[in-house]
Amino acid sequence: MDPKRELTSVDLAALVTELNRYEGAKVDKAYLYGDDLLRFRMRDFDRGRVELILEVGDTKRAHVADPEHVPDAPGRPPNFAMMLRNRLSGADFAGVEQFEFDRILVFEFERDDENTRIVVELFGQGNVAVLDETGEVVQSLETVRLKSRTVAPGSQYEFPSSRLDPLTVGYEAFVRNMDDSDTDVVRTLATQLNLGGLYAEEVCTRAGVEKTTAIAEAGETEYRALHDALDDLRTRLRSGEFDPRIYTDDDGAVVDATPFPLKEHEREGLDSEAYDSFNDALDAYFYRLEVEEESEAEEPTSTRPDFEAEIEKKKRIIDQQEGAIEGFEEQAETERRRAELLYANYDLVDEVLSTVREAREEGVPWDEIRETLDAGAEQGIPAAEAVVDVDGSEGTVTIELDDTEVEVDVDDGVEKNADRLYTEAKRVEEKKEGALAAIENTREELEAVKKRRDEWEAEDEDDEGETEGEGEADDEFADRDWLSMESIPIRSSEEWYERFRWFHTSDGFLVIGGRNADQNEEIVTKYLNKHDLFFHTQAHGGPVTIVKATGPSEPSEEVEFPESTKEEAAQFAVSYSSTWKEGRYAGEAYMVTPDQVSKTPESGEYIEKGSFVIRGDRTYFRDVAAEVAVGVQCEGQTRVLGGPPSAIEERVATSIRVQPGRYAQNDAAKMLYREFKERFADQSFLRKVASPDKIQEFLPPGGSEIVED
Repeated sequence: MDPKRELTSVDLAALVTELNRYEGAKVDKAYLYGDDLLRFRMRDFDRGRVELILEVGDTKRAHVADPEHVPDAPGRPPNFAMMLRNRLSGADFAGVEQFEFDRILVFEFERDDENTRIVVELFGQGNVAVLDETGEVVQSLETVRLKSRTVAPGSQYEFPSSRLDPLTVGYEAFVRNMDDSDTDVVRTLATQLNLGGLYAEEVCTRAGVEKTTAIAEAGETEYRALHDALDDLRTRLRSGEFDPRIYTDDDGAVVDATPFPLKEHEREGLDSEAYDSFNDALDAYFYRLEVEEESEAEEPTSTRPDFEAEIEKKKRIIDQQEGAIEGFEEQAETERRRAELLYANYDLVDEVLSTVREAREEGVPWDEIRETLDAGAEQGIPAAEAVVDVDGSEGTVTIELDDTEVEVDVDDGVEKNADRLYTEAKRVEEKKEGALAAIENTREELEAVKKRRDEWEAEDEDDEGETEGEGEADDEFADRDWLSMESIPIRSSEEWYERFRWFHTSDGFLVIGGRNADQNEEIVTKYLNKHDLFFHTQAHGGPVTIVKATGPSEPSEEVEFPESTKEEAAQFAVSYSSTWKEGRYAGEAYMVTPDQVSKTPESGEYIEKGSFVIRGDRTYFRDVAAEVAVGVQCEGQTRVLGGPPSAIEERVATSIRVQPGRYAQNDAAKMLYREFKERFADQSFLRKVASPDKIQEFLPPGGSEIVED
């Protein structure tokens, strides 16, 4: 029996009762893992730390988790997580309800300045939509545009069409819906009454009605018994008095978690374990399911040090450090902008400060000053309208300037307040410099771990020698039909270049490109050697692209690059540039040698971070197609690959071509993932090796769509 991966409507009806017991808990922070798992860290007065987990991918679940079962915080938070933090930090959890009898939960959060609803769709492809107080979508994990409904930022959220609720249907309506069917009793309950397969069978068993009875042969006796069983189910769910169970098979593997014992599972001979609450049962069930699947995929243990775990730890630290650096940059920029706004609105700010200062010198209480300013705002006085807060305990006033709030000290003038903000920006930038030094140290430690791993593996090879038959095994792997295999072995290792954009040309040369200005700068200053090739596009905002002649630790050697390698590097540069983002299907790239690339501008000119001066003649590649292929590699390393089609398609078990289009990057990644799911028999392998977030790394920024064959 396959383990349950999605909560049923009955599960959600039971879960809502228990989740509402956490009403009043305060939200601390929100996290997004990949593109389908949300975690809300909250604080409850009675229970302490509360971890709410919402997952809408291949596994669809919602429950409060034991802190020991919560994954480590990811590195740099994506935009969706940052939006949630801005809207929900300090908000109160006001409750959750199930939409009708559908697999949809609606969470309510309240805060003084704004309320937020989060709609969690636990059906189909799964989705999470964040709504403002008017029901408008602020942001959603996935954009939905169907004839029947739309879920997209800026639009009013639309629930799916209403379905019959079997827990509220009266007897007469129940009979009419049953009689409308032309199949048997159990399938009618599952579909017409929306119970789903498991609970349709359970209702039949509890009612004593043979589930294969044809509707044409069912009469009032059967209908009364079935409706009474539904009544009993409704009473159990609404009372909140559950008797939760986790069911396991003969091997002890988990297969289901239910709010009360099921006769159907007892008939199947499944073992059961009782839990105090359904929420606890769900948490334990999904945690055990994840542990069991991970242990199945693990290689046999050995005395070999766990280099991969250490490497992953260093990478997590780097992610966190990069996130901190990005935060420092944003904070410094915010403080500088506030200082500039004070000068840009000098007269208005000076009027506010002078008015409040004079009132204080005359002994006017802060409360009266606040009331006077409120009255002035109602009269339309600009200086009073700009004041959004008065804090007598700190002696400060907060002024809104161009949609930005700036806190100023009443005892200081405009210049002194601005200087204080500039000083704060400088202090934050100094913290950034320290973080940059720390991240460089961590990267060196990461390289040292990788070197130790490589040395260990080299020693193993020396000890074992080259045994007869190894080449035959490689040939056997090469001939396999990877798509139909039920279990594909996972073989992976992290390479130094994988944090950049990268691919290997069809001739075997490594090509790397920057994901942002910082990486563009790093690639040129640290990895561009004299025998490499440098590519860039005529369009602004493209990655620095380098074809490597040799590895970074190898002596630089002059090589003859084939034309095919140059053409693929040019296509890579075009495809990952603003050409794609602008929806154009072709662009232009140029090639130069490293000695033509410089950071020294002409006199009187300025070069932005990640930009360079190119001197001398350029070799142009015109009308280059903006198109990439994304595929799953199974031979050798198992991973996602992406880049020019001619370089990728021969290296992977299967691939999909994409071109500029209308689907956002994360939506396009999910579309490709769903297509790969149709092709691979081993779904567990695909989830671990080619999840949507791994696919997204190889998609160009901007909209995309699949190239039809």
